Amino acid sequence: MYHAPILKNVYFDYRKGRTQEGPKEMLNEFEGYLQTDGYGAYHQFGLKEHITHIGCWAHARRYFEKALGYNKANASHVMVLIQKLYDVERKATLLKLDPAGRKTLRLDDYHPILNEIGTYIAVQSRIELPKSPLGRAYEYCLNRWDTLLDYLKDGNLLIDNNLIENAIRPLALGRKNYLFADSHDAAKNIAMYYSFFATCKKNEINPLKWLCYVLMNINNTKVPELNKLLPQYIDPNLLD
Repeated sequence: MYHAPILKNVYFDYRKGRTQEGPKEMLNEFEGYLQTDGYGAYHQFGLKEHITHIGCWAHARRYFEKALGYNKANASHVMVLIQKLYDVERKATLLKLDPAGRKTLRLDDYHPILNEIGTYIAVQSRIELPKSPLGRAYEYCLNRWDTLLDYLKDGNLLIDNNLIENAIRPLALGRKNYLFADSHDAAKNIAMYYSFFATCKKNEINPLKWLCYVLMNINNTKVPELNKLLPQYIDPNLLD
């Protein structure tokens, strides 16, 4: 699933398996900031000249959360430090800072916290069993440390990719009611409708009103203007 936060555009891309081919095809000509989880298929894009690969602190935190039962003291220590990063994000939101202001606040408030996290993880990783839950948590962060810091480059960037996690949640809930799509073509159609309706939600558009309007007007819309019917581009006043 792909999400462009500034454009408020969501796209579900159905593939037969979770291989590198899907991202390669979708992101072949992409330029800019790409924020992902730690899935190995995304590492290749960070090596491209015109892409900055951004890590996700929410995924990093989950590894330490999983390690609480193994070593609560050390895991919770890192979780508390990560929480301080999120406290800065909340502060920026409460102050209603623009991207430039958010970037400045981050640079001022984050450095001591990030230095403490980085130093602690680097030291503890040398004395922790690599295959232990905590060892894997340390390794996840150390292997992605630069990407976890790269969101500091631009105030438009987010500390995590929870927005995409939230957009995926209806799909996860839906699987409890319908396990199979019956065919690959049906799965592609489902992905298409998920894309439309998730984009409606991001743009605060009623999906039913949007779909009814599109079905009533698509035959009278010229091909070069079809994009104007998409949820992220349609005039909301037409749906009243």
